[in-house]
Amino acid sequence: MTQSGSKVRFGGLVLCLAVSGLALAACSKKSDTADTADTAPAATTTTAAAQTADAAAPAAAPAAKAPAADNTDTISGAKFAAFTGDATKGKAAFATCQTCHAIDAGVNKIGPSLHGVVGRAAGSIAGFTYSSANKTSGITWSEAKLFQYLENPQRVVPGTKMSFPGWSDPQKRADVIAYLKANS
Repeated sequence: MTQSGSKVRFGGLVLCLAVSGLALAACSKKSDTADTADTAPAATTTTAAAQTADAAAPAAAPAAKAPAADNTDTISGAKFAAFTGDATKGKAAFATCQTCHAIDAGVNKIGPSLHGVVGRAAGSIAGFTYSSANKTSGITWSEAKLFQYLENPQRVVPGTKMSFPGWSDPQKRADVIAYLKANS
């Protein structure tokens, strides 16, 4: 019984480590070949097995076209103007974002500082390595554009490094925006 109990505990530990590793991978910074080609040549080398797997894989479907930089239409049809954000609730929701973002000026993490994000041009924080998709998006982060982006970041800026899937709840998005504005 003792040996069996040890196996169960060990199996639980292995499962916990695997889940933790997957969670960290989902939140980690994605590699953007265009942004890292000159700084990390070793990252571009692949094994023969990986090359074979890539050759056997079907071609990826072309990325969907992003909404225009001034377009703020959401998937759900919700409009930012229809919501009043609550900064206190936004602070609680922002806990999801804190792994990658800070709200303090000049503090970049995996993602750029969100201090003063409302009104700022996308891809403009000096010293942060943005994806080329973000740098060339032409977006200025208005409240309505952030509202759209936080619903589905990959839809608004296809190719962004941000791996966050988005929030479908429009009130939560409005709350986070209120929190960002209150702390900028």
